[in-house]
Amino acid sequence: MNLEEIRIDRQKWMTWKNIKPLRDAIAVLEDANFEVELGDVVKIKGESTQNIEDIARTMMPWRKGPFEIFECLIDTEWKSNIKYNLLRKHFNLKDKRVADIGCNNGYYLFRMQEDSPKSLVGFDPSPLYKTQFDFVNHFVKSDIVYELLGVEHLEFYEDKFDTIFCLGVLYHRSDPVAMLKSLFRGLDVEGEVILDTFYIEGDDEMALCPKSSYSKIPNIYFVPTIPALKNWCLRAGFSSFEVLETSVTDADEQRKTSWIEGQSLEDFLDPNDNTKTVEGYPAPARVYVKLIKDKK
Repeated sequence: MNLEEIRIDRQKWMTWKNIKPLRDAIAVLEDANFEVELGDVVKIKGESTQNIEDIARTMMPWRKGPFEIFECLIDTEWKSNIKYNLLRKHFNLKDKRVADIGCNNGYYLFRMQEDSPKSLVGFDPSPLYKTQFDFVNHFVKSDIVYELLGVEHLEFYEDKFDTIFCLGVLYHRSDPVAMLKSLFRGLDVEGEVILDTFYIEGDDEMALCPKSSYSKIPNIYFVPTIPALKNWCLRAGFSSFEVLETSVTDADEQRKTSWIEGQSLEDFLDPNDNTKTVEGYPAPARVYVKLIKDKK
């Protein structure tokens, strides 16, 4: 099945019984030109006769943000501005073709508009997150392209990219080197990847392999040391591996709000020792790296 066939097939996801009512709500939103302010909070200023908060809450859970639409503050689980601001000094997107892999509802893509890229494409095979994106973009009216595709489709995409962001995806893949190879193949010559993933401290080239879950997340397969991560990236073909930042996730960045369902970071850590997960593993810490694909 080629990409166009996949796109057509995945459009059917928008008719699922839990998604279609959300799509219908977007279809009847009032249309006008709104003032957009891109900053830590993506703000849309204006007025509406519709209850925007009620519509937004039907699309829960909201993970990435925050957004403010008129008088409605969508106080998302993650304060994604913290990560974005941490990384922003490390990239220049002017006139570049940019992709965000695992883009969720597009918060980072909306923010990237400030840096005048040539194009912005988000990849995420989630009809709910695509619907959240379309809801926000109804007001922002951006030219961002949102593809219901995964990282495995990247190397077959019609365009190559100058910069690829892949934030918080690698640890969800059971074959991390294969995923890194997909990122490598999605780049144009001399392209770069901005990557973040969980890591554990240590100088040895090794990785934690959780038995059944990590921080109550079942689909986390490998948490490497930085030397092990470097080896993965070199094996995937990258010629340069630069550590940009490291950070420990805390309750200021990720926490439970009224805009999500279920648990958040406070529930994932040992209640008697917040340096450990409930499973007894080291608490989540992230490493941010830049990978370069040299011209061959």
